[in-house]
Amino acid sequence: MAISYPDVLNLTTTGQAFSWTDRETMLYALGVGMGADPLDARELPFVYENGLKALPTQATVAAWGAGPMGQLGLNYLMVVHGEQSVEMHRPLPTDARVIADSRIASVYDKGPKGAIINIETVIKDAQDGSAIATLVSSIFARGDGGFGGPSEGAPEPHPIPARAPDASIDIPTRPDQALLYRLSGDRNPLHADPGFASAAGFPRPILHGLCTYGVTCRAVLSAFADYDPTRIKSHAARFSSPVFPGETITVDLWKDGSVISFEARVKDRGVTVIKNGRSVVE
Repeated sequence: MAISYPDVLNLTTTGQAFSWTDRETMLYALGVGMGADPLDARELPFVYENGLKALPTQATVAAWGAGPMGQLGLNYLMVVHGEQSVEMHRPLPTDARVIADSRIASVYDKGPKGAIINIETVIKDAQDGSAIATLVSSIFARGDGGFGGPSEGAPEPHPIPARAPDASIDIPTRPDQALLYRLSGDRNPLHADPGFASAAGFPRPILHGLCTYGVTCRAVLSAFADYDPTRIKSHAARFSSPVFPGETITVDLWKDGSVISFEARVKDRGVTVIKNGRSVVE
């Protein structure tokens, strides 16, 4: 079914209820590799209930499944996650009951290349309705272009400074990293089933893009936020290539005032996996 433009811009979901506890908070942190060294006192508060802290990027799984994606009628075999951003309106609680309001924020018709669909989700406290975080997920639907929508107008990617990085951090992933991360919400068999991954053209299951996204937040947190997650006000990036569990991710970072630019790569394969990253740290 073709995308119906401009009717697609009227698709919304409101008041979807979600909740999490300290268990989900610790599980998410473990899923993006926190606590690999149990004696690291800087990371222990993210995986231990004594003084527990939540990573800002946990917001991307806190309301997993929210939104009108299922109403779009896309060819989901051709859909990939293109970009992700999270803006924090206040620190993410380590346990909460929330509601999620979502809408199709914009769509762009790239003709034979496909369609870009931006879905905005606002996560709110279920008691007082105050906003906790705003997520924008950019979906690239490779089989759904040519519907007559605008082809231009999307924001330009965040430019990465031309100078050498101010910091580079190597973060290893575990061979079973995807199996652990998927317990936070995304159970796509592409990340667990070797046969499914092979049918999709991969030699083995790949790491979730949002797991790599969380790893880049860890890098910002350690390099420029002194492991204080309340200092990270936003985190945005483009996905450019998958990581295989067990690989080491190198995150290159540039600091310009409160803006941290970043990219991530797998040195062993010479592949950039995250591009045009931008985080704001106060």
